[in-house]
Amino acid sequence: MSMQPKGSGEIPAETVRVARAAFPKGSLAIRLRDELGPLFTDEEFADLFPARGRPAWSPAGLALVSVLQFVEGLTDRQAAEAVRARIDVKYALGLELDDPGFDFSVLSEFRDRLAKADGGQRVLDGVLAAAREKGLLKRAGRARTDSTHVLSAARELSWLEMVAETLRSALNALAQAAPDWLAGIAEPDWFRRYATRAEDSRFPTSRAKRDEVGTRIGRDGTCLLAAVLAPGAPEGLRGLAEVETLRKVWVQHFHQVEGEVRRRDPKDRPPGALRLVTPYDTEARGSVKRDTMWDGYKVHLTETCEPDTPNLITNVATTVATVADRSMAETIHTHLAARDCAPGEHWVDAGYPTGAALVSARHEHGIALHGPLQADNSAQAAADSGFGQDAFTVDWDSKQATCPGGKTSTTWSERLSQRGQPVLRVVFSVSDCRPCTMRQACINTPNTKRPRELRLRRHDEHHALQAARAEQKSDEWKERYKIRAGVEGTISQAVGRCGLRRSRYQGLVKTSLQHQLTGAAINLARIDAHLTGEPRARTRTSHFARLRPADQTIDGAKKA
Repeated sequence: MSMQPKGSGEIPAETVRVARAAFPKGSLAIRLRDELGPLFTDEEFADLFPARGRPAWSPAGLALVSVLQFVEGLTDRQAAEAVRARIDVKYALGLELDDPGFDFSVLSEFRDRLAKADGGQRVLDGVLAAAREKGLLKRAGRARTDSTHVLSAARELSWLEMVAETLRSALNALAQAAPDWLAGIAEPDWFRRYATRAEDSRFPTSRAKRDEVGTRIGRDGTCLLAAVLAPGAPEGLRGLAEVETLRKVWVQHFHQVEGEVRRRDPKDRPPGALRLVTPYDTEARGSVKRDTMWDGYKVHLTETCEPDTPNLITNVATTVATVADRSMAETIHTHLAARDCAPGEHWVDAGYPTGAALVSARHEHGIALHGPLQADNSAQAAADSGFGQDAFTVDWDSKQATCPGGKTSTTWSERLSQRGQPVLRVVFSVSDCRPCTMRQACINTPNTKRPRELRLRRHDEHHALQAARAEQKSDEWKERYKIRAGVEGTISQAVGRCGLRRSRYQGLVKTSLQHQLTGAAINLARIDAHLTGEPRARTRTSHFARLRPADQTIDGAKKA
């Protein structure tokens, strides 16, 4: 299938006449075509198609249909039917009224092409470029970011379901690749155990019997792997993706003890970032955030937040579920800067800012990163008594620190924190700390052989953290920080309108494409709301909350 650029073209006169008559007040698709013009051109997607072959439907049209599909929450069949039957969609695409459209499978094929070339970013950028040309997207303004969890397209599995389904998936793949060979080595009981989908309700309820079932599944999988790896097995079987998944899952969950297959102890399994949770989406990972546990991914949405323009999503970053927010600030800033969308101020929650992120944002991109910082975590600061790190004077040139008692440190060395971040370990002398009259306020242990230690960030990070913590104590900063909360409404809109909470597709690449199309769809919906003067929704307040006395805050305290 080859692409033959058709250009944007004019909307056929008959399509215009009928659309105006049928929609005298317009519709989202009509208004966006009138105000923004064609959002995409076929040439932007030329590299996704071969130069020769059967002519393809307009890629620019497919890109627009893909975004409108997410605006309205349509399936592929419904989206293809809208192109064939809806006048306003034909108007937006510039089609003749009798244009038959395309088969719904074309949308899936187009997404595959987009996913292989990060085409979702092109679609999002096309919408942002049109908004900028219309004056709806400003440079160096304010932006805010938050993340939310995304469930894998595959169903959540219990441990027994996961190992049984992994083995069943491998058996099905081998049955296709080498049916005669598999029929010859399969044990008779395998057909009863693994011919149908594993359901937790069909497994025993007692813990002892469930353990027996798990061990039996482990033995069966080990036997199958041994057969596949044996010299007489057909070539190519060990290269099947399902067989490789079986091998990884068995390495992670089983081992042999004195020749017997046993389930690994939880402490003996790999960390969550490496551990597979389902054989049907091998890039999904399990994670926990406070009381929320999920298998899948995480998405970070960054949007503008200016009072006189619509809040537009400027960056979408999708990761596996185990990637921490604190590692994403630099990645987000780099993507924004590369696309000329870097804000002057970036407001985030407490999960994102670190000393390194503050420095990098300011020096590399000219961005002021704002978000609640982790407080001084020394025991003295936590108890709000004694000498925290702020009570010490640091001489960075001579690499020494001076305590409130006037003594200087004796050791200055580089280390890694528990989170893997570089820190400076500063240690004072035991001979100075032991007789010190202020020892009780400085060291929270009766062990007189232990001196005071400090864990400091590097010079620029240390000063950035100190300055930011001082600023965040002011009422003025706290008032400005309220702007960040609005991004949670964006996540709510993406979940409710576009189905952000669960991935439609398997794998990180296609899940990321879904999220980029979601960002483009929300932008179109917000641009339309802005053009029609639709006011932004206010935060909902329950009937009971409205009865709260005016002089009382939400936590019950009296206002000053």
